[in-house]
Amino acid sequence: MEVDTIELAKKKNVQTVPIKAHIFFNLAVFCFWFSIYIYIPLFSVYLESVGFSYAAIGIILGAYGVTQILFRFPLGILSDVLHKIRKQLLIAGFVCAFISCMLLVYFDSFIFVLFARLLAGITASMWVMATVLYSYYFSPSKAAKAMGAMQFNTVTTQFICMTASGYLIHLFGWNFPFWLGGIASLFGIYFAWNIKEVQNGTENNLTLRVNAYIKRTNAIPGLKLVTFLSLIAHAILFISIFGFSPMIAVSIGINEQQFVWLMSAFFIPHALTSLGLMIFSLDPKYNRMFLKISFILTSIFLGLIPLANTLISISLYHAGLGFALGFTFPLLLSEVVQISPDELKMSAMGYYQSFYALGILIGPIFAGVIAEQFGLNEVFLFSAILTLLSVMILYFWQSKNRR
Repeated sequence: MEVDTIELAKKKNVQTVPIKAHIFFNLAVFCFWFSIYIYIPLFSVYLESVGFSYAAIGIILGAYGVTQILFRFPLGILSDVLHKIRKQLLIAGFVCAFISCMLLVYFDSFIFVLFARLLAGITASMWVMATVLYSYYFSPSKAAKAMGAMQFNTVTTQFICMTASGYLIHLFGWNFPFWLGGIASLFGIYFAWNIKEVQNGTENNLTLRVNAYIKRTNAIPGLKLVTFLSLIAHAILFISIFGFSPMIAVSIGINEQQFVWLMSAFFIPHALTSLGLMIFSLDPKYNRMFLKISFILTSIFLGLIPLANTLISISLYHAGLGFALGFTFPLLLSEVVQISPDELKMSAMGYYQSFYALGILIGPIFAGVIAEQFGLNEVFLFSAILTLLSVMILYFWQSKNRR
């Protein structure tokens, strides 16, 4: 999913930040995710109702990842260079979200809808700036707490969007969530404009060392594997609950009012699992074992989804999927933290974010092609096989390391 819980912002002096600044920042974060997620639960169903083919829907859903691939890694590496305009970049993200929502309100052609999702991807890319800005509100020893608060805000906002969207569409029509997203982005501009900036005081000019940072980041042992696993996990997320799950639910007779149960079934265990990992520390030596278990469970529940024929059964299978992925994302993030040297943590996270966005792009596109050629059920069977292959790759990598 779109959440990054890493230790950022190493600083020597901590300025006192008033509670009002924390409130404004968290309201900005709420608006940030609300503006690009409020219409997502039934977006694929909307695209189908407009008349797009499964392949076209896959391309549109995947477009969200294109601009993230292009922006996140450079933003992560250049974070120190861009320290004077981080806030302005965050505001620019809200502007992109507003334009994206307005395009969806007034246009339903392929080009405009595609462009709208590309803009939403630019908005999501600015999450790098948000995490950095907020991490400076805390001392280094409390950086994990800062990111924990951001994670909880993110998951809560996405949960609200996923559960409310279907009922709002039932009451007010397809365009209403687009309008809400546009309004939220305007509020986000206001809150972001008024957030307090806390300077690190240890900014480095990396302009002449960007190439060196890229090479050193790319050479971090294990980073490519962790990023690949995250790429697969994000592909599954955007193939299923953020992609074709609503469509397969509609195909078995579930209506807009009932989507609250399907979304709750996925997001409640997903959020509680992530929250549990944040509260109760897991010994890092067990990370890889839990990752393998999580991927196996993900594969099983993906394979069961095509067998669902009632609201209860499809909700139960998605609850299992949400539970498994709830372990996966925090564990992968903790792996990035552990394997990255202190001076490369920012660059490693930019690398990780940028390349896992390939999953957001490729996953829905391949799923759309499979749905077009074979059907919706085969989309989830393909995803289950892909997840099992990832477990095998992780197993062979660990065996190679032991040897």
